[in-house]
Amino acid sequence: MSNDVKQWLAEIKELKQQLADTIRDRDAVTESAANWRELYNTEAQQRRTEAKLAQQQIETLKGQIQILQQESVQLKSENPNAASAIAEEVGKLQQVDQLQAKLQEVMIERDRLLDALKVEQGNHAQTRKSLTAVIGDTIDQLTKERVARSPSEDSQEIKNS
Repeated sequence: MSNDVKQWLAEIKELKQQLADTIRDRDAVTESAANWRELYNTEAQQRRTEAKLAQQQIETLKGQIQILQQESVQLKSENPNAASAIAEEVGKLQQVDQLQAKLQEVMIERDRLLDALKVEQGNHAQTRKSLTAVIGDTIDQLTKERVARSPSEDSQEIKNS
């Protein structure tokens, strides 16, 4: 009987060891699952953020396209050939990155043209001031010459005219 008890005790000890190993494995698997869950949640949050930003970018591009289409309508009334060429070029653009590149190119050109317009407006204002000054000086000079002439010369000019 003593052998039976020893055998049972050895079997109980072995079962306790197996139970401890199983618990340790379960805890490792639970920890690994928690890590994977955390990684998944982080990745999912990043994807949701990226999707939200992409949706905002799409909405922004749609707004810009709408503005360009409205401007296209205005261009069509001003120059039908140019508007159809622009519409054809925009129609060729299929991907968002192509649209972005084209939009950036157009915005750079617009800024350059706005700068050129400002320079031209400044030059125009300067020319207007210069011409106004020259006209004013000429009128002053004519007035001085008329005053310097005698009234009899003015009356002769009127008679000759």
